[in-house]
Amino acid sequence: MERHTHDQAYFLFLYNPIQLYAVNKSVAFAPHTTTLLGLAGTSVAEAHWSVQQTTAQQAPARTQPPHADPHNAEQVAMGQQVYASFRASCHGTILEGHPDWQKRLPMGNFPAPPHDETGHTWHHADQWLFDIVKDSGQRFAPPRYRSAMPAYRDMLIDDEIWAVLAFIKSRWPASIWAHQERETLRTR
Repeated sequence: MERHTHDQAYFLFLYNPIQLYAVNKSVAFAPHTTTLLGLAGTSVAEAHWSVQQTTAQQAPARTQPPHADPHNAEQVAMGQQVYASFRASCHGTILEGHPDWQKRLPMGNFPAPPHDETGHTWHHADQWLFDIVKDSGQRFAPPRYRSAMPAYRDMLIDDEIWAVLAFIKSRWPASIWAHQERETLRTR
């Protein structure tokens, strides 16, 4: 496992250093002195991808399905940190998305939409949003459409994805949050 953890972290370090926000404590890198990479925190929670649980250590079954709770301060705080590391470069630091996000780009795809109340994120149920983040926009795209959104399946654990969604939802006005919550409940 130690070699696997090292290889995974080193791959992220080499190919996507800005998005590397946590690696296993036992993995130590010496970045080139001119790098802009700043690793503020390099410890990870037990649930992080770099820490694998054995069958005997599996967490007990959840009493309720996983969800994005904008009223859970701990989940929102984690989501804000993960969003800043992985999503803000595309969807904006204040969830504003790209200008002209509804206008097709030359390749036929669309720029990243806003996640605030001006976008359409709140029109979708939590599970659908979770699936888009985990498996990419391509999963639900029409034939021949090429989504620019990557899959985060190998970069984020499920709890981190739910936390990002909780953070996004926590920034919505109450009326929009209520509308999206009804959509989420309708699809369960």
